Amino acid sequence: MTLPVLLSTASVYPENCAYAFDLAERLGYDGVEVMVWTDPVTQEAGALRALSDLHGLPVGAIHAPTLLLSQRIWGWQPWGKIDRSLQLAADVGADTVVVHPPFRWQREYASGFVEGVSRREQDLDGIKIAVENMFPWRAATSEMQAYLPHWDPLDQDYAHVTLDVSHAATGQVDAVDLAEKLGARVSHIHLADSLGSFKDEHLVPGRGDQPCAELLRWLLDQEYAGAVTIEVGTRKLDPERRELDLAEALAFTREHLGQDRARTPIPE
Repeated sequence: MTLPVLLSTASVYPENCAYAFDLAERLGYDGVEVMVWTDPVTQEAGALRALSDLHGLPVGAIHAPTLLLSQRIWGWQPWGKIDRSLQLAADVGADTVVVHPPFRWQREYASGFVEGVSRREQDLDGIKIAVENMFPWRAATSEMQAYLPHWDPLDQDYAHVTLDVSHAATGQVDAVDLAEKLGARVSHIHLADSLGSFKDEHLVPGRGDQPCAELLRWLLDQEYAGAVTIEVGTRKLDPERRELDLAEALAFTREHLGQDRARTPIPE
């Protein structure tokens, strides 16, 4: 099976969702992962379907609004955000919803998080809730556990996990080792590189020292059936430099997945 390569709308921040679809089509990505945030288009199924039809690109995944900058989207209740994300995924035909574990100050939400994810998956029709690996928050001389039940999904009873390479590096975890330990629970990939800083770097794959190429080859060896999403930081770049970086990221990914440069349709 040829794995689809998606462009995360987070990779074009602060540009909007329409910009991401246009760029993904021009560069030859196979689809788009939509991060739900303050751009109204990311919250509305009809608008996303219109963009998908216009550019001939499916929405391959929905990233629930779990970041600090999106705290107020869809109300203050965390499970409400997850449920709205699941409905949005169903409405646009995405098979994966990416979520972060709760922040440590969301104690009530955190106390039932693993069970709540499991219960919702049992009620879903083919949509995976893929919990993302995170990392401890670090300063020069201190470290804080910012997520509950933990930033590392390995010992949590999640059926599906999003493996983020940059997050693994920030958490001082080898991404391939984590993938091997998670095994079939790896259901989605966020691909970006890092130099191992305590900051979450999200570099273009190949520009850091993380095992990005090895992870892609591992996916092929394991007959992985999910998608690979490019999620790199371009916030400080001008449009031309952003386009070059995202083209480079796509070329790296296709090379190490053994693909040519042609777009790969995502199976219906």
